[in-house]
Amino acid sequence: QVQLVESGGGSVQTGGSLRLSCVASGLTYSTYCMGWFRQVPGKRREGVAGLDHDGLATYADSVRGRFTISEDRAKHALFLQMDNLNPEDSATYYCAARDTWRCPVQKVVIIGTYDFWGQGTQVTVSS
Repeated sequence: QVQLVESGGGSVQTGGSLRLSCVASGLTYSTYCMGWFRQVPGKRREGVAGLDHDGLATYADSVRGRFTISEDRAKHALFLQMDNLNPEDSATYYCAARDTWRCPVQKVVIIGTYDFWGQGTQVTVSS
């Protein structure tokens, strides 16, 4: 059974930083990819950043240069360092994983790539 558990959300002011974490369990880790998505009530979930099996990253245009995705494979953990936050970054952030597929790097920020999702962690940025 695959489980993804996010943590690290919270409330910050504009210009602040947060670091999200996602700990995965149950993946085979033969080939896989993982990513971060976010959703605001009433809007579609959107891709923020993702890593392919080789560790190559893709970012949404809205976060490139401000957010950094990374992983610790030994700990089965995925991270999202978010700097220079602004109110438009406020959302529920979700960790996602796809197992047993060598995901093309251009697909790691596409919702349909992923089979497994965490419960989400809330990020609120005030002006």
